[in-house]
Amino acid sequence: MRIQVGDVTLFYVKKGEGKPLILLHGNGESHETFHHVIDELSSIYTVYAIDSRNHGQSSMTDQFHYDLMANDIERMIEKLGLDEVTMVGFSDGGILCLLMAAKQPQWLKKIIVMGANLYPQGVKPSVNRQTLIDYERSKNPYLLMMLEEPMITQRMLHQIVAETVVVAGSNDVIMKRHTEKIARHIKNSTLIIMEGHTHESYVIRGDHLLRLILK
Repeated sequence: MRIQVGDVTLFYVKKGEGKPLILLHGNGESHETFHHVIDELSSIYTVYAIDSRNHGQSSMTDQFHYDLMANDIERMIEKLGLDEVTMVGFSDGGILCLLMAAKQPQWLKKIIVMGANLYPQGVKPSVNRQTLIDYERSKNPYLLMMLEEPMITQRMLHQIVAETVVVAGSNDVIMKRHTEKIARHIKNSTLIIMEGHTHESYVIRGDHLLRLILK
């Protein structure tokens, strides 16, 4: 399915009945990140698995910014008239969850934020160094966005009122103390560290991901 929001067209898969559940993928990915859990989730929720701008089958633009991506999703939700939304975001998708929740939208019931960072320095230095090397070689705009954004402040976290679950792997590319900081500054939050897991290993394992969403 496709929907026009401002200057972009977003592609999304919709399946199921019940309260809305929005799935937001990571950098350079698409809604296919969640293909292995959509069927089971759709027995409980109306699932919306969305391709962010510049990803998947959504519009390609020359604007690569988290704020714009979050605004696109917010406009889509408002246009569809969704309410009591549970939003699940992995990596860049988790950043979008935080940005939207910080505005205190009335339609957000719960966010599950997986492998997200507040600013580039929340990523392990060795990973940032490699990303810079890769960017200097490729000039890939997705990598530049990761090197320069996001910029989410503690004050923004304090504004989040939705029930929040903050998740990361114990071997994540996001520093553990950074993930702990995110949870610490959100009033109604729970922290889950997935022991033995990397940035994405628990996401690509359907059983782990389902437990996180359905608990």
